[in-house]
Amino acid sequence: MCCVMSVLMVCWEHVDHHVMSHVKSYSYRYLINSYDFINKSLSVSPEEASRFASFPYLLNSKNICRDKDVLLLLFVKSSPGNFKRRQAIRSTWGNESFINEELGVVVKVVFAMGVRPGQFGREALQKKLHKEQANHGDLVQQDFMDTFHNLTVKLLLQFHWTHSNCPHAHFLMSADDDVFIHVPNLVHYLQDLHQQNVRNLWVGHVHRGAPPVRRRDSKYYMPFNMYQWSSYPDYTAGAGYVVSGDVADKIYQASLSLNASMYIDDVFMGICAIAAGVSPQEHVYFSGEGKTPYHPCIYEKMITSHGHEGDIRYLWKAAIGPQVDSISSGLLGKLYCTAVKMMLLCKPYFTNSYTCMAAFT
Repeated sequence: MCCVMSVLMVCWEHVDHHVMSHVKSYSYRYLINSYDFINKSLSVSPEEASRFASFPYLLNSKNICRDKDVLLLLFVKSSPGNFKRRQAIRSTWGNESFINEELGVVVKVVFAMGVRPGQFGREALQKKLHKEQANHGDLVQQDFMDTFHNLTVKLLLQFHWTHSNCPHAHFLMSADDDVFIHVPNLVHYLQDLHQQNVRNLWVGHVHRGAPPVRRRDSKYYMPFNMYQWSSYPDYTAGAGYVVSGDVADKIYQASLSLNASMYIDDVFMGICAIAAGVSPQEHVYFSGEGKTPYHPCIYEKMITSHGHEGDIRYLWKAAIGPQVDSISSGLLGKLYCTAVKMMLLCKPYFTNSYTCMAAFT
């Protein structure tokens, strides 16, 4: 008992702060539920807004969308030194030739990045990037420091580049370079939406009523003078989300008059969406921060899984293998997979992947 009381006394301040911040956040989100004045407070002149997105291009692939009928423009947020990750993506789920030949659609994959922080080794790295660009022609790089606190600049890069170079794409996806994307499932999903002429689409793993982190030792620390409200607007996890072409243009237009010093790009996207009149929609097979369990019953419907660095090639072979369809076919297969997904997804995890609802959809 003494040990328990001692731990509680030491940790209570952190526990209390965590609990209270969520109580305030959810109260604000579900009782007040108005974020219009946030946009007013962050509104700036077009001239001031432009300084957040006016970095010169060091590498560009502006002709990559010369195909007229682009189903999906897929922006992968990468860092300059992540050569192995980019190559793994090109040879698996980002293989444009495979997608075109096997799925019959045009998907364009572009890697977005800034420059390496610090001068040491930067020149040699840039030479390697120029060689990579000569070989693949799929890099877009601007002259800003590629750091966590510039993720919003990278978000602006994606929407501004799309507006200028690929406005005819039916859908735009943003994903991290450690995300696995089950492209066949994604393409079939988007084809159905395209046939329905869906508009105002913003889909992913939705965070609702998330409170700002006020602890200075946190990576996600948000100073009060930058964002003074108790709750963030609804937003999707930045690891992977999809918007329709009309929403991509609306986000671009909204960004032309907003202060983009908010360095948590997911939240800034939510702020832009308020100005654009768009709300995020939950899809149970877009993962959050966690890696999804490996099993054919999961692969059957998965869209994204986060946290993959060295296993993308293995997962690609497993996820699109013939055993996936065979194991889930028929009534018994469906019942079996439902039971498996309940076991895998309907118990508490510290990592945030798919919700229990995915077991029943």
